Amino acid sequence: MGLTDVLSKPGEMFGDMFQVATLEDVVQWGQSYSLWPYPFATACCGIEYMGTMCADYDMARFGAERPSFSPRQADMILVLGTITYKMAPVLRQIYDQLSEPKFVISVGACASSGGMFDTYGVLQGVDRILPVDVYVPGCPPRPEAILDALVKLQEKVRSQGLEARRQEIMKKIQEINEKNKPLVVA
Repeated sequence: MGLTDVLSKPGEMFGDMFQVATLEDVVQWGQSYSLWPYPFATACCGIEYMGTMCADYDMARFGAERPSFSPRQADMILVLGTITYKMAPVLRQIYDQLSEPKFVISVGACASSGGMFDTYGVLQGVDRILPVDVYVPGCPPRPEAILDALVKLQEKVRSQGLEARRQEIMKKIQEINEKNKPLVVA
């Protein structure tokens, strides 16, 4: 077994001394454990998020330690609660201001599908305006479900390269723009 055989298999142990990996794998690993959330909380899911950040569940153990209340210093947005059509442009503007690469977690039934509010004023899912990465079910979801969503997002970040991420986001935004085109009646 020569050195070229070892280098062709990144991520495998080389004795107990060091591990061989590509630079992209190391960057993705570091990025997956340094997600900075921006909580966009509008309803009871925000209270569950607060519980998730407290000592009993401690989201900091999973690498999302620093909640940021400035979108320019965050790279992950958690949409927690009911979003109305009046809030939608503001939410989209906040998403556009997030640092690249940016991630979205839709928390709870209201953010994911409008929940029990099937009315003219409530957005029926934030995936109509944002490219959502992970959905959290529940009304309101338990803190364990929010932590599970974070772990799933970390796995996605570790397995997806920057170019693949860019392509996925471009495709999702194109689909959102196609869905939201105004109807033209001739």
